[in-house]
Amino acid sequence: MKRLVLLPLLLIFAWTQAQDLDGAWKLTHQNGNEITEEEYVKIYEDNYFAFGAKKLADNHFIGAGGGPIEFKDGFYFETLDFFTLDPSQVGTTNKYKLDLANGKMVISSEINGRMLVEIWEKLPERNDALAGNWVITGRKRDGKISRSTPGARRTIKILGGGRFQWVAFNSETKEFSGSGGGTYTAENGKYVENITFFSRDDSRVGASLSFDFEVIDGEWHHSGKSSTGNPIYEIWTPYSIGYKPVQAQQ
Repeated sequence: MKRLVLLPLLLIFAWTQAQDLDGAWKLTHQNGNEITEEEYVKIYEDNYFAFGAKKLADNHFIGAGGGPIEFKDGFYFETLDFFTLDPSQVGTTNKYKLDLANGKMVISSEINGRMLVEIWEKLPERNDALAGNWVITGRKRDGKISRSTPGARRTIKILGGGRFQWVAFNSETKEFSGSGGGTYTAENGKYVENITFFSRDDSRVGASLSFDFEVIDGEWHHSGKSSTGNPIYEIWTPYSIGYKPVQAQQ
């Protein structure tokens, strides 16, 4: 009987841990050293994570990484779909010990014979209609909507805790096309992005972009003008629905 009860309890614990992670986190310490000259922000939503990093002095982009997460056998696992700091690691899964307490998260692991210990602090909670992990599946051009099925090559946008990050990448070739992120608001049909990092152009940091949005049948319809001033109309689908793994397409 004990064995029959244990499995559901483990599943409930893993689900609770994943829910506790949802939102945005800021790296404060690494291996006992306070992070003061760089900014690392990590967003968790829908069992997926993404982080972006920049130098505070000049907003220079440092790197980005992310992918699906899992809790299993008392450990926390990250699988990398993209990782600019070392693309050779794309596709690998790393195992960590994770502790949560008082709005702080401690992640630790032994990597190449050396201990890595990171402390992350949760940023203020924010809830809105767009919090989640999304993948682009449609665009409107000349009044016509064209659809696509994201596979190895895809563009995602993850939003949580008042922070957003978009990433374009190919998990099969390990190619990274770009990423940007910052703070956002989504109220009364208006979605506003305030850019705090941008891999393609540091000078864009500080810019704000305003769009119209509507959630229709569970999909995010997003329209306005891009950072280059061109009109856009995009359709974003929840990642768990829109993304089709490469092996499933073969």
